[in-house]
Amino acid sequence: MLRLNPGWLDYTLLALYFVVVLGIGVVARRAVGTSADFLLAGRSLPAWVTGLAFVAANLGATEIIGMAANGAQYGVATVHYYWIGAIPAMVFLGIVMMPFYYRSKVRSVPEFLRLRFGNYTHVLNAVVFAVASVLIAGVNLYALAIVLNALLGWPQFLGIVVSAAVVLVYIGFGGLGSAIYGEVLQFFVILAGLIPLAVVAVRSVGGFGELTRRVEASTLGEGGLHAWQGTGVGDVTNPIGANWIGIVLGLGFVLSFGYWTTNFAEIQRALSAKDRSASQRTPLIAAFPKLFIPAVTIIPGLVALIAIPNFGNSDSGGLEYNDAIPALMGQLLPEGVLGIAITGLFASFMAGVAANVSSLNTVVTYDLIQPYLAKGRSDRYYLNAGRLVTVGGVVIAIFTALLASSFNNIMTYLQSLFGIFNAPIFATFILGMFWKRTTGWGGFAGLASGVVAGTLIFIGAQSGALTFGSDIEVTFYQAGAAFFVDLIVTVLVSLATAKPEPERLAGIVYGVPGADGVVPTLRQPKEKVWYRKPVLLGSVALVLTVVLNILFA
Repeated sequence: MLRLNPGWLDYTLLALYFVVVLGIGVVARRAVGTSADFLLAGRSLPAWVTGLAFVAANLGATEIIGMAANGAQYGVATVHYYWIGAIPAMVFLGIVMMPFYYRSKVRSVPEFLRLRFGNYTHVLNAVVFAVASVLIAGVNLYALAIVLNALLGWPQFLGIVVSAAVVLVYIGFGGLGSAIYGEVLQFFVILAGLIPLAVVAVRSVGGFGELTRRVEASTLGEGGLHAWQGTGVGDVTNPIGANWIGIVLGLGFVLSFGYWTTNFAEIQRALSAKDRSASQRTPLIAAFPKLFIPAVTIIPGLVALIAIPNFGNSDSGGLEYNDAIPALMGQLLPEGVLGIAITGLFASFMAGVAANVSSLNTVVTYDLIQPYLAKGRSDRYYLNAGRLVTVGGVVIAIFTALLASSFNNIMTYLQSLFGIFNAPIFATFILGMFWKRTTGWGGFAGLASGVVAGTLIFIGAQSGALTFGSDIEVTFYQAGAAFFVDLIVTVLVSLATAKPEPERLAGIVYGVPGADGVVPTLRQPKEKVWYRKPVLLGSVALVLTVVLNILFA
């Protein structure tokens, strides 16, 4: 059994962190007077705060435990999740899609679909997002339980419940504002814990040269040190088990754009910014730390693979891939540094849970309760409803955490969820924003069909009815099927149904003027300060991405 051996200094640092986080929730509560304060942070935050919160919200179990697991299982090719599967979509969100979101004055992503497609698509998207949120929050709670088990030997279920209670307290007090400021703190705590671990891990195996030699001699082989080598069509020898077409289209386009441009858990941070410019810069600012996070996630995974006997062979009594980070922490870090690393883990998982729970309460309150279940109530009613949804979401996430525990690699599980829930939504959004002929029934039928297609492939892969080269390849095909089924069905149904009313398109479809006469275009507003220009920030991020891909090809 994996066990850490923290000392009194480690526990003191962890306790101090919890005191500060809970304090943020108590202080943030004083600023909560309306439902907008609780659910949208008053839309008053500067870009640097929302940018750091944007990247921290993604630094949950997916990033820390999941990417380290992928590093051990698939090697350097895991960088595709960052440099192909994140940065281009984040730049697209900042430059192209945030102006549409911000201009429409929507409070959530599903609300944008109500403006464009009507109530049926609105409700479907809200329900789909709510289900996805509690499933993903459960993954982070499960990851927290892994650490508590290693720290204290607590049973898995007890660890999940205690973790849920802590998150519930500070989100229940301060809402989105509490979550965002907590995420900014958590961003720095996470790096303070992971950077020393990566450095010590590399030194423990004799430096990068020895790490390279031993990875080549491991089960990964030389292919474990390259991102693009062995990804040719018909000649797939890379450990990731997919060719470059699947990587670029399945991950880089469908999965990535589906997640980053429509996932409200991320976009909510940008919508809480103080103005349009700040909202556009939010994902662009987040792109720069995202570029370099592989250094503190993938490298520890590679070290775990070569330094821990029988690693990844849980059926033979070895540790699971998910145990890479906690195992290295327990073996390599001295007292004090171990406490910082443990605190960083807790911070990352709490950021992931908080991001999903804070977006869940907004969507359920503003997209289901207010327009359909309890119309015309007072703002105080919706504020209290948001708090009750927060409680309910955390309770449900406790049980979805048990579902996540059945997967050896939680990153693969999460990518499957994104393929089911996010990939089809992206197809609906793109058609709705740029094709005026898209109808309400087309959007509804396409979204429903895409979700069903992604779910059927997931079930087929889990049951063995469908076979693929690797678990990652499954997620690429799953996302591709969900996206293209949605696209095709939306187009066919739209052509078979009546054109949408012109007023439904006003100001939210490319080239269609709004009531104020302004035509939505891709033209960027003028910035007084040159380094704040979204196109400049996005271009620099993309150039760095290309350079890194070449260096690690």
